[in-house]
Amino acid sequence: MIKIGISGQNGFIGWHLAQTVMLDPENFTLIPFERELFESDPKLDAFVASCDAIIHLAGMNRHPDPQVIYDTNIELSEKLVASLERTNSQAHVLFSSSSQEQSDNLYGRSKRLAREKLTNWAKTNTQRFTGLIIPNVFGPFSKPFYNSVVATFCHQITHRGTPKIEKDCQINLIYVGDLVSRMIDEVIKGKSEKTFVKTSEIPHQMEIKVSGILEKLNYFHTSYVDKHEVPALHSVFDLQLFNTFLTYIKMESFFPRPFKLNMDERGTFVELARMSVSGQTSFSTTVPGITRGNHFHTRKIERFAVIKGKATIQFRKIGTDKVYSFDLDGDKPAYVDMPIWYTHNITNTGDELLYTVFWINEPYNSDDQDTYFESV
Repeated sequence: MIKIGISGQNGFIGWHLAQTVMLDPENFTLIPFERELFESDPKLDAFVASCDAIIHLAGMNRHPDPQVIYDTNIELSEKLVASLERTNSQAHVLFSSSSQEQSDNLYGRSKRLAREKLTNWAKTNTQRFTGLIIPNVFGPFSKPFYNSVVATFCHQITHRGTPKIEKDCQINLIYVGDLVSRMIDEVIKGKSEKTFVKTSEIPHQMEIKVSGILEKLNYFHTSYVDKHEVPALHSVFDLQLFNTFLTYIKMESFFPRPFKLNMDERGTFVELARMSVSGQTSFSTTVPGITRGNHFHTRKIERFAVIKGKATIQFRKIGTDKVYSFDLDGDKPAYVDMPIWYTHNITNTGDELLYTVFWINEPYNSDDQDTYFESV
């Protein structure tokens, strides 16, 4: 069992890392962290002393005054080093630096100097330290106008804004889920590696121009929002980008999405989905009062379509309290798509059998289910 602490646990990367660590309670324990710990030496020392591994993510990316960014990042690293020394910590420390380390700006300098301070601590005390040089990171729940141009474009497109390309440069990207997996691998390897101090450059997964990102996101919007079609996803990157895009949609005003109900003397006909991707379609009946689901996915696109009966669909982002609730009726067929990292369920709220069609973008694999159970 490895006890992992994450400074910056509530930030973009930190949230994903913390949630992923908690998915594996047999191998990891998450030591809770709050930013206020940096304001109290005793509290910070208690946190540091509790950890087998510390992943230092806390820092500042943007501020009107670059000097504030520099001072903040240096101060946080110095406070962590001081606590490591006071507690004689044996923890493996990992630090998220940036590919901007070599850039001529105060943010890049602050990341480089912070890494050097932690490196010196490790060398002086013969402790484990891994400096991670990270490219641009994108993924669900990234803060627009702060973390990533992907987040900014997603927010603008889904909130009727007008994205602008300031400079159409090439960007090296990594998906946050893949970065988190790499970080956890480094923690595990650190238990047995002979090298105590190292710097590892995390390779990017995608090279794309800013205009290319915007083109893909505009296509997603046209296909998914305007045409009610699941877009063609030709690569893992496309899937990750689309899943990211979905999390910026305003849930309350977007779902449930009505189907077109065609009626004549023979009965009714409803087109359930226009898909440019493959997957698995399933059908279920649910007796009154019964709830299905209460689970979430980290990569799968999933659709619930009520075709007969009455139901309430609920979902909630993992780690938060806000519950989205949607009432559906088979007399007015409609669907709701489940964003990743949202636990969800469906309850038969009527007096008759509920008929539901489920679509998911990949066939069920018992060896790789990507299904984690948590009540809404």
